[in-house]
Amino acid sequence: MKFGVYFAYWEQDWDTNYLKYVKKVSDLGFDVLEVGAAGIVNMSDEELYSLRSEAEKYNITLTAGIGLPKEYDVSSQDENVRQNGIDFMKKILVALHKAGIRKIGGTIYSYWPVDYTKPINKPEARKQSIESLKELADFAAQYEITLLIETLNRFEQFLVNDAKEAVELVRDIGKDNVKVMLDSFHMNIEEDFIGDAIRYTGDDLGHFHIGEGNRKVPGKGHMPWSEMGQALRDIKYDGCIVMEPFVRPGGIVGSDIKVWRDLSENADEAKMDADIKESLQFVKKEFLKNYNLVE
Repeated sequence: MKFGVYFAYWEQDWDTNYLKYVKKVSDLGFDVLEVGAAGIVNMSDEELYSLRSEAEKYNITLTAGIGLPKEYDVSSQDENVRQNGIDFMKKILVALHKAGIRKIGGTIYSYWPVDYTKPINKPEARKQSIESLKELADFAAQYEITLLIETLNRFEQFLVNDAKEAVELVRDIGKDNVKVMLDSFHMNIEEDFIGDAIRYTGDDLGHFHIGEGNRKVPGKGHMPWSEMGQALRDIKYDGCIVMEPFVRPGGIVGSDIKVWRDLSENADEAKMDADIKESLQFVKKEFLKNYNLVE
């Protein structure tokens, strides 16, 4: 397994300078830095190649995530909107290739956050999503990029809420470079037993986001980490485990994630670094059999 962290743990904007986080996460002991595709797509070629070079220098694997905006909904029944979404995703995939990123996950099959003031036609949205993802998977394959279908809780999305729906969607898309991305925060709401959901996903699991039920760093709450670790070992998962904590209110990140109180306990950057480093040690202990905490 490779262990990573999402850049937005420290940030209040989705579109930021990711370069500065490469060395930081390396110094903290991580293998992976997850960045925002919304920022990647706005970077110049020079910036993309610099990010790639920096990641190679520190032996950091880069991955990306996005919740497609409503105007780029690839599950839309409006063909113009759907096509705009496909075009936008293709633009992102080209940028990811330049940055050396081979995985992108999130709400790439619909849009986020969902607008529940409008009628929901789930069967039709699912049909459109499958058509879009088949095209995008073929486009991504030329760059050796894997698309990751993330399960989201019912309050943020309607199309893929649990592991069963994610696996079914992935299999209906039927492309080797489309996998499931599970997320412990959403699973805490939607799954009966998180370990069982991981085992059900099995070989279809391509990425795993982790965080506490209130989005704090792993180890500060009630989540069944030992159960998750055993399930991951049961399916012989050796992919990326990426922490996705959101602990500070403010900015577009705090607003989008709905963080309305300071979960960091007014931590400065040094304290946040210490917290995430301690969390990494905790997760390794729970997930890796015979892991030695003395390094």
